[in-house]
Amino acid sequence: MTMEKLLWCVLVLIGFSNAFGQKDMSRKAFVFPKVSDDSYVSLKAHLKEPLKAFTVCFHIYTELAMTRGYSIFSFATKKQFNDILIFWSFNRGYLLSVGGSEIFFKAPEVTMAPVHICTSWESITGIAELWVDGKPMVRKSLNKGYSVGTEASIVLGQDQDSFGGGFEASQSLVGDLGDVNMWDFVLTPDQINMVYVGGTFSPNVLDWKALTYEAHGEVFVKPQLWP
Repeated sequence: MTMEKLLWCVLVLIGFSNAFGQKDMSRKAFVFPKVSDDSYVSLKAHLKEPLKAFTVCFHIYTELAMTRGYSIFSFATKKQFNDILIFWSFNRGYLLSVGGSEIFFKAPEVTMAPVHICTSWESITGIAELWVDGKPMVRKSLNKGYSVGTEASIVLGQDQDSFGGGFEASQSLVGDLGDVNMWDFVLTPDQINMVYVGGTFSPNVLDWKALTYEAHGEVFVKPQLWP
């Protein structure tokens, strides 16, 4: 191999590494500083088969809750753009969509402080849960028997109305988002409370301590502002 070809290969590898680099994001957060239709974070997940259950947890810090809705976590497949969607809906609370079907969880209170959220779902019963700062909301039924697809486009901070795109500035997140972890099973109440105080239980779909991501537009990585 010539020196020129070797150099080209090295540059290509560096480019791929920068595009989707795996990093330990401990004590860090993604900052979305302004309204946008092109600022978001793409995530790479470890999925070998369709999801029949999941738990997603994260911290979020935003002033938008009292003014408008915004997208937090969007998991789209080519067959279903809202295979998993976690969205704050103004006046209705947290929306969870699985396979295009959706339910709402009324938040106990709207706060300007950082909030820790965990939401889970299982196909066998259709039971969906939402936990806010370690406190459970009433369980609800959602799309029993469904399976979430594997070839996914996972986006933070925007709602996908097409696979990997279709963003609207009016649904964009403005604020901080961090500690995003995902499991392919439903965490128990004790496990969720442990995650709330800083535990992880080895996330096997998305791991904040070994996150493969690409930031687009004006998204920045900064020290997190919550304990």
